[in-house]
Amino acid sequence: MTIFDRSWYGRVLVERAEGFATENEWRRAYAEINYFERQLVEHGIILLKLWMHISKEEQLRRFDEREKTTYKRWKLGDEDWRNRERWDAYELAVHDMVERTSTTLAPWHLVAGEEKRFARIEVLRLVVEKLKAALELEG
Repeated sequence: MTIFDRSWYGRVLVERAEGFATENEWRRAYAEINYFERQLVEHGIILLKLWMHISKEEQLRRFDEREKTTYKRWKLGDEDWRNRERWDAYELAVHDMVERTSTTLAPWHLVAGEEKRFARIEVLRLVVEKLKAALELEG
């Protein structure tokens, strides 16, 4: 099992929101992503795409908690606060990413992340469901 944190989606998320990629580059990336994922699935890879989302208010609450908790401060830096100022650009990029790269072979699963325990259980449920379906196909 391999977990990628954004991986090939950087072009349509961070590079787009931060202006590191031209519009032509990040628009082209949607087709490249869909093609790559189709190849993975057609070659037997079990691909599960999860997007755990939280509200702007919940993110702020978590940031404030990290600042106040000595052993959690390392998780928060100046760049996190700077990126937060671009919330709207990232939100639009995520919306477009999900809309344009959720396919029949590789759909996105959106997980509500406001409540961490619920989110973790939902992720585990989705992983088990996906693996069970793949094993049933083989059997």
